[in-house]
Amino acid sequence: MEVYLDNAATTVCYPETADIVRETMLLAYGNPSSMHHKGVEAEGYIRHTTEILADILKVKEKEIYYTSGGTEADNWALTGTAQAYRRRGKHIISTAVEHPAVSATLESLKEQGFEVTILPVDREGFVTAEQVCEALREDTILVSVMMVNNEIGTLEPVAEIGERIHKAKPDIVFHVDAVQAFGKYRIRPKNMQIDLLSVSGHKIHGPKGVGFLYADERVRLVPLVHGGGQQKGMRSGTDNVSGVAGLGAAAQKMYADLEQNVEQMRRCRVLLAEGLADIEGVVLHGPADPDRTAPYILNASFVGIRSEVLLHTLEDKGIYVSAGSACSTHKRSGSPTLTALGCPEKEKESAIRFSFSEKTTEEEIRYTLQILRETVPILRRFVRK
Repeated sequence: MEVYLDNAATTVCYPETADIVRETMLLAYGNPSSMHHKGVEAEGYIRHTTEILADILKVKEKEIYYTSGGTEADNWALTGTAQAYRRRGKHIISTAVEHPAVSATLESLKEQGFEVTILPVDREGFVTAEQVCEALREDTILVSVMMVNNEIGTLEPVAEIGERIHKAKPDIVFHVDAVQAFGKYRIRPKNMQIDLLSVSGHKIHGPKGVGFLYADERVRLVPLVHGGGQQKGMRSGTDNVSGVAGLGAAAQKMYADLEQNVEQMRRCRVLLAEGLADIEGVVLHGPADPDRTAPYILNASFVGIRSEVLLHTLEDKGIYVSAGSACSTHKRSGSPTLTALGCPEKEKESAIRFSFSEKTTEEEIRYTLQILRETVPILRRFVRK
């Protein structure tokens, strides 16, 4: 049996996604900036995806900008905002559990003279609206808080944060990294007072190499990519017609069956969590309240067994998991999220992330638990020797 439990890293494309990507590559292959029929045909696919995304988010079509993925969207949101508002102030607020696409960008901005306040989180990974408001200053221009943590699944109170900071300082720009949240929650940026929202296609059964940034029309952004003036001059470069079309097809299908999808993921998460509780030396990370955690991410430490050892042991049995964030797997510094939670070294070095999609079945979870029950005690005895 093959069991893919690394959906927070990437997802398999829907057949509908692959079909439309192939269709645009072979048939609608024109440059969407061209004025002839083939160009207009290609541009139509982009326009259709924009209509889909604007309807899902309940925003204006002109507020959607396509990027090469979530990382570029995060980089553009932070750097573009900082540069646009630097005369107003140079203070930025974020949290200790952000994705490297945000945290590394903030480090770059610090080198450019911006001051960054990093807020700590509690043992479940939460930051509060009170913390954010207490950190506000007269020169604060930007707040960035992820919606769902990519390692432990914590669902941050972004709507409350958006409301509170805009009540305190209406001119602050609020950015939310929603890469792990889009496709699992109904997100309404206008109602949640989110000014900038980053999304990636390959987390929702879309193609890799495409994403988008929602930017409220009132927000000023400095472009990062200059050239031919595509996307209203905000993000130059020949439009990725196939990627954008695939993103639209995936988003449309994901949201058409959202409630059923989420319920299936949640069933798998509950089943796995209950089974892991019966295995000695397993520590679960993240919120205990199921309503405050993503339905598809479960992080657990198998104390006494290094993550890589267990990962490859499961791989030998056809089970694919992650030893933390896929974007930091090859780094030696350890998980910044588990560090921020105050986890001891023995928990950080033995952490495994299981992440599900609506395609994950209870049979696959039961098989995974069976293999874990069989192999964990053996691996522990081997380590002790």
